[in-house]
Amino acid sequence: MRIDKLEQAYDIDVQLVHFPLHPDTPMEGRSLDDLFAGRGVDMDAMYARMKGLMEAEGLPYGKRTHTYNSRLAQELGKWADTQEGGYAIHDALYRAYFVDARNIGDIQVLMDVVRQVGLPEQEAREVLEQRNFKDAVDQDWGQSHQSGVTGVPTFAAGGYGVVGAQPYEAIEELVKNAGAQPRAQT
Repeated sequence: MRIDKLEQAYDIDVQLVHFPLHPDTPMEGRSLDDLFAGRGVDMDAMYARMKGLMEAEGLPYGKRTHTYNSRLAQELGKWADTQEGGYAIHDALYRAYFVDARNIGDIQVLMDVVRQVGLPEQEAREVLEQRNFKDAVDQDWGQSHQSGVTGVPTFAAGGYGVVGAQPYEAIEELVKNAGAQPRAQT
């Protein structure tokens, strides 16, 4: 992936900051037809474009019919980042949502993802039920709002950003302009 490639090429510290994309989506989800109603969106063309972009990155991409509230998944991701090997949950959540079209607002689905990546199940359940990382995600949402983020993904460095699925070269230019130093080649 582009971010992995950037981390190998440049001395950068990548941090995931969550964004409230469609936070009003009910926990049971919302059909994409309903979400984009009246916007003149060609759903088949949008799917084909996204599938092509993901394939170019070597990522699988399934055909979804619904969007789901990602708030609990974001809270789970924040917790996972504090766990040994927890970063793997982000790829697993991507797969659950964008490939398998699962409801990542559903605690049982999230627990399936936790089991899949081998994180402590009881602790994860407590995090979700007690909302232990709610404040951390609230802070991310506030930071996103203050930074003017309007869509995902947004790549930011040095006070600048690029929004949307961008080619590697655009993101590389961003980090270079922010002063990122190339890593020594071994």
